[in-house]
Amino acid sequence: MLTYPHIDPVALQLGPIAIHWYGLTYLAAFGLFMWLGTLRLRHEPFASMTGTRAWTRKDVEDILFLGVVGVVLGGRLGYCLFYKPGYYASHPLEIFAIWQGGMSFHGGLLGVIASMVWFAHSRKRPWLEVADFVAPCVPTGLAAGRIGNFINGELWGRFSSPDLPWGMVFPQSGSMLPRHPSQIYQVLLEGLLLFVLLWLFARHERPRGRVAAAFLIGYGVLRFAAEYFREPDSYLGLLSLGMSMGQWLCVPMVLAGIGLWIYSGRQGVAKV
Repeated sequence: MLTYPHIDPVALQLGPIAIHWYGLTYLAAFGLFMWLGTLRLRHEPFASMTGTRAWTRKDVEDILFLGVVGVVLGGRLGYCLFYKPGYYASHPLEIFAIWQGGMSFHGGLLGVIASMVWFAHSRKRPWLEVADFVAPCVPTGLAAGRIGNFINGELWGRFSSPDLPWGMVFPQSGSMLPRHPSQIYQVLLEGLLLFVLLWLFARHERPRGRVAAAFLIGYGVLRFAAEYFREPDSYLGLLSLGMSMGQWLCVPMVLAGIGLWIYSGRQGVAKV
């Protein structure tokens, strides 16, 4: 049985300025996206596009900027709407207090989708082409965010068997019983495993929208599984059918991915 190693959430203190580990994980996520996006330019069909259809490093930079905006706005609004709608309806100004914490992946995903739609419209590109480009570059950023959750000692797992070798006590949870380090499970599943599978899948031409569909299905399934080891939010608990809010939000995500997979198969491989 392990004990959570208390980690100071402040990585560096420069006078009145505190640099938090969580902020650094976000920077790492954005840096990884930029690096992987640049590599993605070498994959088909993007490597073969010429003229006005050619993808450039500037496109990657612009998508990253819009994606950051989408993640922050969507993630915050999604948390307020999905997890604490009553509270924020009564305290609307606290919606802007992002320094107090509270971000939702599924809200951030909707924000990123909106930013990709904007980018596609402004560059006159098919939206699904943009989605296929972005999807394989996302999971490493998700892994970085979960590492930030672990460093902060938050979003710990459900109680585990005392015999589990990696069962971990999180004193901040109010209990000295071992729990699943679910943050690490999520790093490995919806972060690293999803990245490897999606990156290999996306290296070759696919019907337009197929890579984005694989991301929706893959993340939804892996997150759904990981939620069985993650402690539900105390103010929500388990909902209908014994499922957490995270699991319920994954259901429409997987269904949308299946629908997109079927739709993309009818389009055939996009020609450049």
